[in-house]
Amino acid sequence: MSFIYEENIERRPLLADANSDSYQSLLDDGEMGHDRHVLKVHTGDEFLELYAYRFVKAKTVLYYALSICTLGIFRLLLHWKPDWYIKVRATRCAHDVAQYINVIDEHNVEAFRPVRVHTKENGASPTLPKGDGTMKKVDYIRYFTFRKLKYIWKTEVDEWVSSADLDSHIPIKHFQSVLESGTGLTEDEVQCRRVTYGSNLIDVKLKPILVLIFIEAISPFYIFQVFSVSIWFSDKYEYYASIIVIMSVMSIAIDVYQTRSQEKKLRSMVQSSNEVDVLRADGVKTINSEELVPGDVFLVPAHGGLMQCDAVLMNGTAIVNESMLTGESVPITKVALTGAQDDDEDECFSFEKHSKHILYCGTLILQTRYYHGKQVKAVVLRTAYSTLKGQLVRSIMYPKPIDFRFTKDLFRFVAFLFFIALFGFAYTIAIMAQRGESLHRIIVRSLDIITIVVPPALPAAMSVGIINSNLRLRKKEIYCISPSTINTCGAINVCCFDKTGTLTEDGLDFQTLRAVDPSFEETPVFTEEKAVMDPADLPSEGELITAIATCHSLTKINGELHGDPLDLILFNQTGWALVESVNDEEDSELQLFDNIQPTVVRPPAQLEGSGFIKEYSIIRQFTFSSSLQRMSVIVSNPRDDSAHDMTLYCKGSPEMILSLCDPATVPSNYTNQVDLYAQHGYRLISIAKRKLEMNYVKASKISRNLVETELTLLGLIVLENRVKPVTLGVINQLNRAHIRTVMVTGDNLLTAQSVARECGIIRPNKLAFLVEHRNDVVDVKGRPLLTLRQAVSSSEKTADGENEAESDVSVETARRHYLESCYQLSISGPTFAVITHSYPELLDQLVSVCDVFARMAPDQKQQLINHLQGIDYTVAMCGDGANDCAALKAAHAGISLSDAEASIAAPFTSRIADIRCVPTVIREGRAALVTSFGVFKYMAGYSLTQFSSIMLLYWISTNLTDFQFLYIDLFLITLVAVFFGNTPASDQLSSTPPPTRLLSLASVISVCGQLAIMAVTQLFVFIWVTWQPWFVPYAVPAGDEEEDKRSMQGTALFCTTTLQYITLALINSKGEPYRKAIFFNLPLCLTLVVVTLYDPIPYFENRLFLVFVALICAVVSYLFQYAVVEFLILELREKWLRHRRIRDPQANHEKFERLLFDIGQEPAWLRAYTKPQQAENGKGSWAVVDQTTRV
Repeated sequence: MSFIYEENIERRPLLADANSDSYQSLLDDGEMGHDRHVLKVHTGDEFLELYAYRFVKAKTVLYYALSICTLGIFRLLLHWKPDWYIKVRATRCAHDVAQYINVIDEHNVEAFRPVRVHTKENGASPTLPKGDGTMKKVDYIRYFTFRKLKYIWKTEVDEWVSSADLDSHIPIKHFQSVLESGTGLTEDEVQCRRVTYGSNLIDVKLKPILVLIFIEAISPFYIFQVFSVSIWFSDKYEYYASIIVIMSVMSIAIDVYQTRSQEKKLRSMVQSSNEVDVLRADGVKTINSEELVPGDVFLVPAHGGLMQCDAVLMNGTAIVNESMLTGESVPITKVALTGAQDDDEDECFSFEKHSKHILYCGTLILQTRYYHGKQVKAVVLRTAYSTLKGQLVRSIMYPKPIDFRFTKDLFRFVAFLFFIALFGFAYTIAIMAQRGESLHRIIVRSLDIITIVVPPALPAAMSVGIINSNLRLRKKEIYCISPSTINTCGAINVCCFDKTGTLTEDGLDFQTLRAVDPSFEETPVFTEEKAVMDPADLPSEGELITAIATCHSLTKINGELHGDPLDLILFNQTGWALVESVNDEEDSELQLFDNIQPTVVRPPAQLEGSGFIKEYSIIRQFTFSSSLQRMSVIVSNPRDDSAHDMTLYCKGSPEMILSLCDPATVPSNYTNQVDLYAQHGYRLISIAKRKLEMNYVKASKISRNLVETELTLLGLIVLENRVKPVTLGVINQLNRAHIRTVMVTGDNLLTAQSVARECGIIRPNKLAFLVEHRNDVVDVKGRPLLTLRQAVSSSEKTADGENEAESDVSVETARRHYLESCYQLSISGPTFAVITHSYPELLDQLVSVCDVFARMAPDQKQQLINHLQGIDYTVAMCGDGANDCAALKAAHAGISLSDAEASIAAPFTSRIADIRCVPTVIREGRAALVTSFGVFKYMAGYSLTQFSSIMLLYWISTNLTDFQFLYIDLFLITLVAVFFGNTPASDQLSSTPPPTRLLSLASVISVCGQLAIMAVTQLFVFIWVTWQPWFVPYAVPAGDEEEDKRSMQGTALFCTTTLQYITLALINSKGEPYRKAIFFNLPLCLTLVVVTLYDPIPYFENRLFLVFVALICAVVSYLFQYAVVEFLILELREKWLRHRRIRDPQANHEKFERLLFDIGQEPAWLRAYTKPQQAENGKGSWAVVDQTTRV
């Protein structure tokens, strides 16, 4: 059962699509004229459309009158249809006078929230930010809450602003002034801000048990149960009705228990508070973290503290663990904002741009490094649900609705069953009225038909596949926090993978150094490859090794080195030692200036006296940034006579370092060497330096943009990122299943393409192209020129390790498949950004055939997932949690590789850190989907089969007995439905996906055909019994005599239909290719054997003939299902449709299918952009580079 908080939600179409503007207004030209009663708000990842309403007295009176007159039925109907509720009671109005807000999110989900007013409380007035970091008092604030966030009405701009965005325009200089002031907020300011922001607590409130019971009991399912039980009791079906009441009570109890358990689990996972030292106007006070408000200055604990808010670090540095938020367990260094920012002080603070200065709520403080005699301070930015942790918790509490056609089809079919029930309802009234039956009897019998045709247990039975798949996933250490996602996994047709840590090993193996010869005079050159970092033997590489030993973000925690795995590998290769305290003989200038205690690195003892300085102090660290693709440090020699002699060491991607270096220091073959290593799958790091003349004060405050220029290249570090042993097999398994695989990585484009070839994402016999851009050449529209290079494999080895003939066959088969292209593209993040911005008309085509995305920033990964979904792909994303959170959350099925049992970054978490979990999740999704189909057809077949038998018995004014109903519904139907989902998923991933439409032609023909076979058989048995010489017609009891439902026709039909129900279970319990055979489902097999052998009725003459008839019915049903439905419709018809789709692009139903039909067979659409004259006409600016890159 999924744990979902609801706020009177209802699905309906949006009036307009949300866009990316932060706040915008729409004018409705309807009843309100030019009143602004429709607003759009963008907060975080949510796009909301807001409609304003006020209550109307006349409508309210009518509402109460109808609710009372209908004994609450009218109010119950409005509870099920909340959009009717607001229309019945209110009318549209302007937002500044609204009493209710109708909120519609980007998934078309509605909620109706009351507008409340905050006035002065206990002497504290509400406050609102002025935009410069300070607050102003107001008389009152109008607000509403939606999904735990408070939205406040700002009169001066006529907008609703979320509490998370109230302080979104704070100038950076404000934080500097806060630090310099040395004081905190006054008690009055704290109280005023608490009125506006509330307590700092991510509180998952536990609903009272009675409330949970009431919410469950008034659901349509249980209301229908009450209706059914009432009919049965009135008709004296006491036994079965009592069983249903007991089962319903147990079901409600289980649901309430599961909901309460989920609430408690989530509460224990996210709710916490601790004591914190906060700086207030009257000094430092120790308070509970729940009392923190935005603007508070607090002292960051030195070790082991858990952050309870989002805060900006003001001084010192902090080593934190953000695994709770991202799944990444590698410690991260956070640096102070003031005195260290690279931006103009007039610039506003940005959560995205300044993330390296933010201590996020939920992160663990491993260690802080502080000023002499001072502690590290931070300023509270956001509290409670406005924090990053709060946003992730809200995404769990209010998950994205699964827009799955299966669910829609289910409700359509229930409506169809209800239509059949109405036919039976009318038939019963007509036939019983003709016989002169009593009004009470007519009403009871006709209503009873509805309970037979529309099975009350259908919604519950449909969930058995999901429940069992989830249990099997847990046994394989794959944990799911959103079980409703499992069915969606059965429709996945594209899988995106991060590279490092997902497709390849976490660690890197050092391969070689390529230093720039420091003795060059005119043209710099690379030295020979060096496979070890021994400075004693490598005099030419000495400064490069020094740079490696100092340029990192490592720290010691409890005596052990912690940090980025890449930094650890390289530092350990050098053999240097790291300590985190300065020498006793510190420079006097350092003592006068309150500098952070620097990290000190020392070379091995054997190098002393060999020209190496004894130790280096890392004075300043510019942390790694994905967008900047580099990090750097400023180091000095504490023993040097000149404290102003410092060196900047910078390392990063080869492209970025090249752009920062003085061209005179770069070897002419630099690009060729980088490409050569990258094409063989190696990861490259470039290192450069710059001599600086400055003191400690300037070094601690200077912007990185001023020092990371005019660098001198020192060399290249070559590392190997080995592909995980299981990667190749898993990718091949997905390829054989025609599930598209895509690599999304932050690594070099050529490296990514090489690894993609090695693991099978890029096929050996497909053409591969690199899509790049040139900023130095633009077209007539000023757009950068796009270039295309063909990449040629440097290895004849087939991707799947099979022989060449087998590979040719598989590739040729894939080429003939209309859902696959015959070529593949690779794109880097910068080029992806250029195409997104300047060539949006090409984006859909590129996304449909591009399988390698390199140098992708985290937000670009999310954009890619959204684009794939936009062309109708069902997308899975698998990553290790680092920089993948946004993409994991955006995908239909996000799978995080983490040691944690449950990560709030993705619906699925695998504790086995490789991609073998992906086909497992897909197989279980397909098994759950097929199980849902099977249960649906079984329950539908059961209800319609029973309907036909009851219609025959009504013809003679009788019915099945109470015990016959009990045996069928409890032992035959309920037990079979419960065990239906126990059949395990298949071990193989089929090349054809299961159908996702419940009301597909095959399903409809299957259900209708089986109904016809069952009904004809029942009619034959009904007539056959009347022909027998021993037949005694049923006699209707006279007068008030108690009804005796026993009849020969009823007994014959009962004997026949029990075997028909077993036949339906066997036929619909489909095995391969998505599930194992039914024999692997031991509970179901035992149930079917027992109910088949069990003799529920006494012996009567010619019963074996009825069994023989039932067996013939089973054989006919089996032949119909597998010869007509499976072979003619699902196999031959699908083949015909596939050929029709190839011939007729309009026959394709999915957008990506139409795209692949147009561009998949050959890149002719690319050639249209390669003609120079087209660029002149403004139609394109592609250029073909006559060059092949060997990968």
